[in-house]
Amino acid sequence: MNIIQLSIQRPIAVVAMVLMIVLFGWVSLNKIPIQMSPDVRQPVIIIKTSWRGASPNEVEREIVSKQEEELKGIEGLKRIVGEAKHNESVVTLEFAPGLDFNRILLLTANRLDRVTGYPAEADEPVISTSGTEDNAMAYFSLRRMDGNERAMSTYGDFLRDVIRERFESIPGVSGVNLFGENEREIQIVVDPGKLAHYRMTISEIVAKLRAENASITGGDVNEGKRRYVVRTEGELKSPDEVRSILLRSESKNGSGSGLGRVTLADVAQVQVSYKEAFARARIKGVPALALNLTREQGANVLETMKDVRRVADDLANGPVRLAGLRMQQMYDETEYINSAIDLVIQNIYIGGGLAILILLLFLRSWRPTIVIGAAIPVSVIGTFVAMAALGRSLNVVSLAGIAFAVGMVVDAAIVVLENIFRLRQQGMSASEAAYKGTSQVWPAVLVSSLTTVMVFIPILFMELEAGQLFRDIGVAISVSVMLSLFVSITLIPALSNRVFSSAAFDEGKGLHLPGIDAFATGFTNFWVGFAGYVANRKFQAVGVVCALTLGASLFAWIAMPKLDYLPTGNRNLVIGFVQPPAGYNLDTMEQIMLRVQEKTRALWTETTDRAEKAVGKVADDVEKKIRGFFFVALRGRAFIAGTHADPSKAHELIPILQQPGREEPGTLAFVFQPSLWGRSIGSGRAINVDILGPDLSQNYRIAQSTFFRLLGKFPPSQGNRIRPKPSLSLGEPEIRVRPNRLKLADNGVTSFELGQTLDAFNDGIRIAEVTYEGKRIDLTLKGPDPEKEHIQAIYDLPMVTRDGRILPIESLSDIEVTTGPTQIRRIDRFRTVTLQVSPRDNIPLEQAIDVIRDQVVGPLVERGLPDGVQIRISGSADKLAETWNEIVFDILLAIVIVYLVMAVLFESFIYPFIVMLSVPVAAAGGLMGLAILNMYVDQSLDMLTMMGFIILVGIVVNNAILLVHQTLHHIRVEHMAAGDAIQEATRNRVRPIFMSTLTSIFGMLPLVLFPGAGSELYRGLGSVVLGGLSLSAVLTLALVPPIMSFSVGIFEKQRT
Repeated sequence: MNIIQLSIQRPIAVVAMVLMIVLFGWVSLNKIPIQMSPDVRQPVIIIKTSWRGASPNEVEREIVSKQEEELKGIEGLKRIVGEAKHNESVVTLEFAPGLDFNRILLLTANRLDRVTGYPAEADEPVISTSGTEDNAMAYFSLRRMDGNERAMSTYGDFLRDVIRERFESIPGVSGVNLFGENEREIQIVVDPGKLAHYRMTISEIVAKLRAENASITGGDVNEGKRRYVVRTEGELKSPDEVRSILLRSESKNGSGSGLGRVTLADVAQVQVSYKEAFARARIKGVPALALNLTREQGANVLETMKDVRRVADDLANGPVRLAGLRMQQMYDETEYINSAIDLVIQNIYIGGGLAILILLLFLRSWRPTIVIGAAIPVSVIGTFVAMAALGRSLNVVSLAGIAFAVGMVVDAAIVVLENIFRLRQQGMSASEAAYKGTSQVWPAVLVSSLTTVMVFIPILFMELEAGQLFRDIGVAISVSVMLSLFVSITLIPALSNRVFSSAAFDEGKGLHLPGIDAFATGFTNFWVGFAGYVANRKFQAVGVVCALTLGASLFAWIAMPKLDYLPTGNRNLVIGFVQPPAGYNLDTMEQIMLRVQEKTRALWTETTDRAEKAVGKVADDVEKKIRGFFFVALRGRAFIAGTHADPSKAHELIPILQQPGREEPGTLAFVFQPSLWGRSIGSGRAINVDILGPDLSQNYRIAQSTFFRLLGKFPPSQGNRIRPKPSLSLGEPEIRVRPNRLKLADNGVTSFELGQTLDAFNDGIRIAEVTYEGKRIDLTLKGPDPEKEHIQAIYDLPMVTRDGRILPIESLSDIEVTTGPTQIRRIDRFRTVTLQVSPRDNIPLEQAIDVIRDQVVGPLVERGLPDGVQIRISGSADKLAETWNEIVFDILLAIVIVYLVMAVLFESFIYPFIVMLSVPVAAAGGLMGLAILNMYVDQSLDMLTMMGFIILVGIVVNNAILLVHQTLHHIRVEHMAAGDAIQEATRNRVRPIFMSTLTSIFGMLPLVLFPGAGSELYRGLGSVVLGGLSLSAVLTLALVPPIMSFSVGIFEKQRT
């Protein structure tokens, strides 16, 4: 007994099984993590090493190059990016996808332990998997309450110890990045006059302090039954302990009596204070602190953000309020996620409703409509079981896949039910029609479902970023279609046996729709007549086939647009960088950003809501309200961000925030919406032009030439962005002190002592990290703060000699004012200057890459580059090329798989070839659909849209399969003549073909028609599938009968 007959005999068991699938799907739905998008981030490890007071050159030499040398051979490492900055180094390791991340972390830590010879003042390296470049799921701000006059920068400990600690304890939060805070330290402020009085030098004090701050194990001692651990505990733990350190102890005349002791308190003041500020933040003009939260890979963002909001409320009403602050959330990623998911769910409901209306229009009875419609909820909800088992997340992309499946899951049910209906009309009993009708089309339905599913097999093994996106759509559609296949051969025949009983069968027979019925009859008669015409005229049939196939292929070739990588998305957040001329200090950067702030103030929501006059002055821009605005000023650069009062118009803030920054002399500003994909903000459509070479000045010279060439091809005034990383020149002012060794020797001073004294009096020397009040803070030796900083102060810095003299630094050295790098960037251990080009949205990435390669980089290479210098195009350019090559291979492989599956059904290698001729027709239709969409909105052929063509390969062959299979059934089983079989197959299959095509089209239509959050991700894919389905449905009827007319007779005769 087969499954079809069993289902007819035991309908209650079938219904119960289907209900169990729905129940398990509902339970699984509550277990699946919900995210904005699939995790497409490559495994990345970030290693940060702080070295206060060090220049980029020193950081590169002493830290970055040493770490890179040890880390270069780690398994699976794709790229090393090193950044030597003032005060710190950042080494980023990018790995190939699919690796065991825990193992990579262990290997990295082991390799890092091999690095030795770090400078004494450098901190231990810190390894993390997230950083400030990661896309944040939330931003918060802290501002003072009225009456609180305490400086915001002094709340650093509170921010780290209370706020960060609470947020990082939340499951799903990967890291918390802080902006604008400062750190405490124990400062030893030495008096050069007192040092000279006691004839002591800075180097002696540094050595003494480091020697006194010691905690050393001394082994153990056994006594009786016990073992005692021996330790020397000399670690400094309070300012008083530091003050009491004995620097010198001498006796008069060597007699041992009348000891003269010099403590640190005799030559210095010891105080707990704050380090020099490196950043200042303002939220809508008010001094503030800011922080953002990044999520762990695979975390349920909605659940995580619920916990984040709960913790934020607890903090705001507790510790934050007690500290005299107020806390405000400035950005919440879940607003976009909820809107996007709500839109997709709405589209699923609308699409399902439209599909059922189409069914009702064809069937004219609510009973069979409900039977077929049951495939939609069963297939959709049952899909969640597989998604949970495979570890997939519920996101906009996977939900879009389910929405696409809504129209597809009824196809098999339509074919089965329509065939049962046809046999019932021929006089069979309900049970006989249910069994024979299902059995007759079961092979065709099976192969049609397999072709839809198997095109995704190559995608499942695609490890690239785009492949991880495709995987979610592939899983959603494949599982839905296979469940619909199960429903069509079990639930449909089981219910049809009841639905097509004599009383129910007569329902709807008398319902006629004059206009629609006349059109349907004429349409069917036309294609049946066409099939009869070409069946008897082989020459004309060949002409029709050649004209349609070649025409469609030629159109597809000509209409193929340039490629893009991935859509950026439209989150309600814009982020930007302001890059002034090299060397600007923190105060200057803050003044620049305050001017930028004032130029945008009129558009703040508070301003436009409360001040009618201000609104009147900017009447044209009143819709461009800035709901959130904040900036963080740093040394030599600034960070700016804003949110729009209308989330759908966030992109309108880009020129509003960007233009004021560019109006500052010599300043570059880059504002953009962060991409939904990848770990780096702004990485979505960025093409990197990397200039690599050993000599920095040479690299910068070539970078300047390349930059100005790029400006000509991608003018910023047209919405393009070109961001130099780290900068365009070695223009940061430097004061270089070169020791005069002869003068040093005459005064008993070494170069090391000179450098150490200069460091102490100008910036401060980090002695050690000590424990104070339960926290680890720096112990720093420094000189008195100058009343006013100026260059001449460096010349006059005191050098205390061993014989008690105080000499100015300039008397022992040669001092010159020159320039140096603001930052040294290295890629794969080569010094690099990167020009990051982000073309405007309506320029496809492939077109921009062609321009850069042929009109910018090409001429430079042809003219000749200096020895050792090379120019590479990387970033999204590399990813686009890799993904395109992989997709072309996957499409070809999918075509081969579909061909072989059909060969199994037809027992022939010729008939599958006939069916495959519908693929170029579908491709032409897909490109037409994309062109129509571009008449209303800009939609490039990005990699997500390319997925539409892969889906088309699997589904457009279904109509042709039905025609060919039905024709062969008439010939092989019913022994019809070839011409009559073709005509009869066309008559029998026109109705199910267009019923399934129209349900698919209307089921997917809302995804393309309705704009909103997240629609930019899938509307291009939807337009391709809709266009391909629409054209192929019509042209399949124009292609298959002619081909069958001159092939079926030949090959069927050979079988006999």
